Amino acid sequence: MTRTYLPGILAMAAIVVASNILVQFLFGNWLTWGAFTYPLAFLVNDVMNRVYGPQAARRVVWVGFAVGVACSLIGTQIMGEYGPLVTLRIALGSGIAFLTAQLVDVAIFDRLRDDKHGGAWWRAPLASTLVGSTLDTALFFSIAFSATLSVLEPANDVSWAGEILPLLGFGPEMPLWVSLAVADWGVKLALALLALVPFRLAVRKLTQPVA
Repeated sequence: MTRTYLPGILAMAAIVVASNILVQFLFGNWLTWGAFTYPLAFLVNDVMNRVYGPQAARRVVWVGFAVGVACSLIGTQIMGEYGPLVTLRIALGSGIAFLTAQLVDVAIFDRLRDDKHGGAWWRAPLASTLVGSTLDTALFFSIAFSATLSVLEPANDVSWAGEILPLLGFGPEMPLWVSLAVADWGVKLALALLALVPFRLAVRKLTQPVA
């Protein structure tokens, strides 16, 4: 693996590790601190894709996936107040959501990239991140907490996630996990917009001709 990709690989690995740690700490009623770090994976993915191409981006994604699997395996061995910090359903949801969403992000970005097809520079990173983020949230929360998928881990009681409450505390009544998913999705969408600035700066820096 070429040394050119090393900063992207290290950045992706750091984001995955940090997110797996910070997800243990609550931010308000509907979020964890990990919700603010994990979306940066899409930024790293898009920068790598724009500067080095989709093959490099996919390599970085696979490294992130491997790091995430390692974190999940470690988490299953650490006991918290209510059992392992990472259950089988959370591990499956996290791995499937990450890999699927990031690879879809790579494909959409490559399809819309401005250096290959023209158009506005922000179209590819914004569209790919919005689609990838939506897919990531839908897959993770449904696999990890939906009652319809309890067959994945029958011994894991996630009935708390199915408690019927007003959406985000004030909307129509829905299962708790839906509120958690909507809040997570909202953060991802907001960060997708904010990340356009560092994306533009990073790409400009990395594509500048060497004097």
